[in-house]
Amino acid sequence: MKPKPGLGALFLLVLGAWLLLQPGCGAGGGSSEGGFAAGSSVAARVVRVVDGDTIVARVDGQNEYVRYIGVDTPETVKPDTPVQCYGPRASDENHRLVEEQRVRLVFDHEARDDYGRLLAYVHAGGEFVNADLVRGGYARTLAIEPNTSHAAEFRRLAARAARAGRGLWGAC
Repeated sequence: MKPKPGLGALFLLVLGAWLLLQPGCGAGGGSSEGGFAAGSSVAARVVRVVDGDTIVARVDGQNEYVRYIGVDTPETVKPDTPVQCYGPRASDENHRLVEEQRVRLVFDHEARDDYGRLLAYVHAGGEFVNADLVRGGYARTLAIEPNTSHAAEFRRLAARAARAGRGLWGAC
């Protein structure tokens, strides 16, 4: 006759499951594995601005490419793609907003894209950078499920910018 698992075995099973869900442990856990929980945030320092919607930031001692969630600026550095209308202006605005700044990166449901870049809402100096880029007409909206927590807000801001002919809406 086989002995039945007791409370000790059940306790170890529950403890193991709990540990896997803690930041820093298991798949998709904390920043030590490069994963961040939905809605979590981390402080970072901008190392360089790549273009209008991408930066390199120092996160937990490592340089990470960070792609802004929910926005898309005209291209300036994409291989095999010509510089697009208003791309340099969008890149300049991103430089102005975040260059060499301490920022807070806020994550949505997925922390990384298929290219390994962090996906984040970026806050600098009390400003919501993603929203500022859309509001000023430097970016269009780009809603990609499941990272759509601010999609409705960005759509409203883009509609206002388009009606006013701000930025790329008046130039391109």
